[in-house]
Amino acid sequence: MKNDSNLFFECSLIEYIGRECKLERKRVVEYLGSDFLKRIYKYADTLHCEPIAKVATDYIEMCKIPQGNYDNVMKCKYEVPDYWTIGEVYERLIEDVEKGDIIETLIEVYSSWISDAISNYNSDFFYQSREYICKCYEANEILS
Repeated sequence: MKNDSNLFFECSLIEYIGRECKLERKRVVEYLGSDFLKRIYKYADTLHCEPIAKVATDYIEMCKIPQGNYDNVMKCKYEVPDYWTIGEVYERLIEDVEKGDIIETLIEVYSSWISDAISNYNSDFFYQSREYICKCYEANEILS
């Protein structure tokens, strides 16, 4: 399914929590775990009616997500993309590579090398085309 609004919200929430807790996004996914990821996806249409900060705080508390020291926002030398923009990058990639279970695919994408590439706001990788990011993911490297 293309333009999955529930997936978009979930990916944006992961980004928001990552920034709030100063954790790599793959760590946020690990702390949330499969059951909570499925729950967020299932109820995203309701959850998005609340401010994302409140939803993030609820899940940070429920899942006991700790504070880390990964601060890619502070390290950014340029304009920081908002969490909705990064959520959309992940949403599109997950949609493009998904072959079965959307949550399993989400976990695979966030657990891969590409999560670090997307989180490097000092590069232009996250601004690249949907097709290019997908090809890089499939090739398991940034293509020149």
